[in-house]
Amino acid sequence: MIPMSEPGLKGSGRRVAIDPWCVVRLLPNSQRFVAARFHRRSDADGYLQVLRRLLPMAQYEIVFEAIAPEEVELEVSRLEQIV
Repeated sequence: MIPMSEPGLKGSGRRVAIDPWCVVRLLPNSQRFVAARFHRRSDADGYLQVLRRLLPMAQYEIVFEAIAPEEVELEVSRLEQIV
């Protein structure tokens, strides 16, 4: 399985900027779960095909999750201070 995030970066803008294509599982009450992130759309499509074969009753979608460049710069500077 592809790692969801780097240590200490869970949900951070940096990970979203690196891998903007997400395979998302749709849950009840308008909730969603990011199953995996990818750099390329074609990789996300392939992973989605595998998930649909393994779990045919679950609903998955591919989404592009973009963030503003300013947010990426803020997150990178914050991480540089930690390291």
